[in-house]
Amino acid sequence: MSFKQSVIYPSNPATARGASTRLNAYKDKIVYTNGRTVIIRDLKNPTSVIANSGHVHNTTVAKISPTGYYCASGDASGAVRIWDIVGEGQILKGEYKVLAGRINDLEWDGESKRIIAVGDGRDKFGHAFMYDSGSSTGEIMGHNKVINAVSIRQQRPFRAATGGDDSTIVFHQGAPYKYVKTIKTHTKFVQDIKYSSSGAHFASVGSDAKVFLYDGKEGDTIGEFTDGAHSGTVTACSWSPDSSSLVTSSADCSVKLWDVEARKSTMTWTLGSGVNFHQVGVVWTGGDEIVSISLFGDLNVFDKRVGDKPSRVLHAPTKPITTAISLPSSGTFFAGTADGRVLSHSGEAYEYVHGEGHSTFVSSLAVTETADGAQVYSAGYDDRVREVDLQGNEFVPAVYSTTSQPRSLAASSDNTLFIAETSSIEAVRSNQKVFELSSSGFTPSSIAAAGSVVAVGGEDMKVRLYEWDGKTLSEVGKLESNKGVVSALAFSPDGSLLASGDSSGRIVLFNVKDRSIVTTRWSFHTARVHSLAWTSDGKHVASGSLDTHVYVWSVQNPIKNIAIKNAAPGGVNAVFWIGDVKLGSAGADGCVRVWEVKFHR
Repeated sequence: MSFKQSVIYPSNPATARGASTRLNAYKDKIVYTNGRTVIIRDLKNPTSVIANSGHVHNTTVAKISPTGYYCASGDASGAVRIWDIVGEGQILKGEYKVLAGRINDLEWDGESKRIIAVGDGRDKFGHAFMYDSGSSTGEIMGHNKVINAVSIRQQRPFRAATGGDDSTIVFHQGAPYKYVKTIKTHTKFVQDIKYSSSGAHFASVGSDAKVFLYDGKEGDTIGEFTDGAHSGTVTACSWSPDSSSLVTSSADCSVKLWDVEARKSTMTWTLGSGVNFHQVGVVWTGGDEIVSISLFGDLNVFDKRVGDKPSRVLHAPTKPITTAISLPSSGTFFAGTADGRVLSHSGEAYEYVHGEGHSTFVSSLAVTETADGAQVYSAGYDDRVREVDLQGNEFVPAVYSTTSQPRSLAASSDNTLFIAETSSIEAVRSNQKVFELSSSGFTPSSIAAAGSVVAVGGEDMKVRLYEWDGKTLSEVGKLESNKGVVSALAFSPDGSLLASGDSSGRIVLFNVKDRSIVTTRWSFHTARVHSLAWTSDGKHVASGSLDTHVYVWSVQNPIKNIAIKNAAPGGVNAVFWIGDVKLGSAGADGCVRVWEVKFHR
């Protein structure tokens, strides 16, 4: 057995209210961060995605060098990593601890040799260094509070401008970089600074809703953009490739295009109203597309020739994927996230499941296929179970309220939904409770169903088997070989075998009919098993774990396996098969990675 990575379906940038989200671009590629992952995606080629997870702490900003060979990324601990993006291995060139706190922004110089990183720190708020050695190339001084943004003139003589929470902009000359003067145009936080590609000008934006233009070589203030100004915090700005236009994003839910020479707004895109539509970042790509990010997490792609709405909107998870399933005999899969969203993915794009969904953590998804078609159900920590109408890709209006917090779902072929809750097991059909079993003596942690048999895993390390007659659950046996909380259960397609994963990383395979152990050798995981998924022929099982690894196990030869190491930074929360040879894995960074698995028959 062998495997290779097929494609990555990336998450969207992580956002925070009141803070700028750093979007950067190189040609047709946009670069951003989510959790510990740096994502580089090609807007023209959706299958071309790089997801680098080398940081130990959450990443905050990333930029590709002007040569296109390297990416520099900063994180919340003050570390900057420089890594290769041309080769497949994303080889690390260097890693430097440059500040004592969070990196808010960084910039390459025009020669791809020097980097300035700015953010929070104890003794300093910025550092200039060589990318290949980490040695200092000057001092970033003049601020007395956190620096939010930095930009470097790409032509000699080099210049750099920084802006921060002290409402000032500091102009530096270099290299080596040294303080020249302080510019006091803004009255509130400076959110972003950008040099034009020509180097003739740079612009600044701030929480005072103002946009200013400066001379790029001397740092003199040229003027303010007042004709068509924003009404809220301006979070980011970006220049057109020809340096004639500027685009800005704002908390007034708009993105504005400016004529630099006239210093007036020529186009405004309004995305909606309310907090979710605050525009917290923007970038102008080399391919002449404009991309902004809404606080809700949507990437809005604009065509400057069309002024009424985005030409397209890219949806994707922005929080960890907590659970995922695929539809039988289909390339479509569903993903639930830590912020309560459920998304469907078919083809090359995500779509939100529309309607009123969950308000918080989606704990489980379940699918069943009947003569009437497939049904998808979701459960959340808001104590709600919802059904998805697959025709309209929306939640049905009816909702079922659980007795206690739902932890896991299983659906039977007769459209009965079994819910493992903290204090009971409920059987629900058409949003009506048909049976409830109090789980006195143990706390349910996972559930699975096949035909008339229902398996319930408990925190007492036991699996209880129940017979379902359409009206009641009757206990018919216990399986007792796990070494920890039974965290994942999955029946083989024919219902003859049951895989049981636990919090110790151990997976036990049982024969359901005689309740015997088939194998206990599947014990290579070192942490909680979160998810199990069978191939349709019942010959292989995939497992995903908190230890970040995915394994594919063979039923016929239990000592053989495929080890997909470091499949998701922060842990694998879900595995699912797309067909019989493609395996999807998802986890803490919100990305879905698809692996092509080759079985040697």
